[in-house]
Amino acid sequence: MQTLENASYINQHGLGVVWLDTFKTDYFKSSEYSVLDTTRPFIAHFRYATIGKINKANTHPFPCGEKKQEMFMMNGTVKKYGNKDMTDTQHMANILGDMPRHDWKVFLAQFGCRFVSVNTATKSFQIYNRELFTYKDGVWYSKTNIFRDNVIAVYGTLKKGHGNYIGYLQGKSIFVGGGETVNKHPLIVNGLPYLSPVKGVGHHVEVDVFRVDDDTFAEVDRLEGHPRWYRRELTDIRMEDGKIISAWAYFNDVDIENLTHHKSYEPVPVRAPSFKFAKPFQPTIETEDDFGEDCWEFEDNDLPDCEDDLICPTCYADVEFDGFNNYLCSECDIWYAESDLNEVLDTTHREYND
Repeated sequence: MQTLENASYINQHGLGVVWLDTFKTDYFKSSEYSVLDTTRPFIAHFRYATIGKINKANTHPFPCGEKKQEMFMMNGTVKKYGNKDMTDTQHMANILGDMPRHDWKVFLAQFGCRFVSVNTATKSFQIYNRELFTYKDGVWYSKTNIFRDNVIAVYGTLKKGHGNYIGYLQGKSIFVGGGETVNKHPLIVNGLPYLSPVKGVGHHVEVDVFRVDDDTFAEVDRLEGHPRWYRRELTDIRMEDGKIISAWAYFNDVDIENLTHHKSYEPVPVRAPSFKFAKPFQPTIETEDDFGEDCWEFEDNDLPDCEDDLICPTCYADVEFDGFNNYLCSECDIWYAESDLNEVLDTTHREYND
């Protein structure tokens, strides 16, 4: 059921089901995914709308034109098909209805999407571009982002509202809720947040809990430098409703003596950059082509001298090295890879010659 719940959460715009014991089709709201908690065989499609209105009429599958016995569904988006009212999938289904059946496979192979057709008369179905599907535990899946089986508890910049949440978890995770560690731990904030593995000292640290797929899990591991910098370990979390779950948290065996032990990590207010604008300059032919006539130049005298130091590409403040391969801007509360900061240096030092 967790996979079905994940699919419903990610794709909220309609659920279509072909029951393979009767080859009848039913349509539901995505939130009604519990109808699939059954031993009946089925093919199900959860819709995430990209083209066409969000309504029951645009829920997959669609009949293939006049061939009402042929039903068609797709995962993906095909540009230049469909319109503001009709989905790209229905548009393609109409085209397939006018096409000989033996030409479908070649036609659909040109698109990098996953397709399924169902023939209710012959009680059969066919998968197209099968190499793009994933076979797991006896089931074919058109996408793997619904396998958000990894539970992580984050206490620092990955929390909702913090800098790294946007880049690493927003749109890639399911927020389970807030909670706190069952065991007390020292949370040290020394530029960066560090959760010590020492138990019985400090506080029940506040965390946000997410479910993530394997790819996002690996991205977070790289961000945290696991296992060489932070080390990921399973720990017990008491959720806000009192339920205790097991989740992965990232610990760092830092020095905790004579340091403040925090209960939570709060974001650092972002300092908005300021620029002094000069009066408009006379645009050249080149600048008119590139930018139009409303071009302005600004003086960069107020920007810090970064001849030898790496700086934040957003606010130009100094950044702090984490000892592994990432840098934190405390002003923006955002992490960067060194290559991102090198680009700032390259841009700052670049000389332009006429």
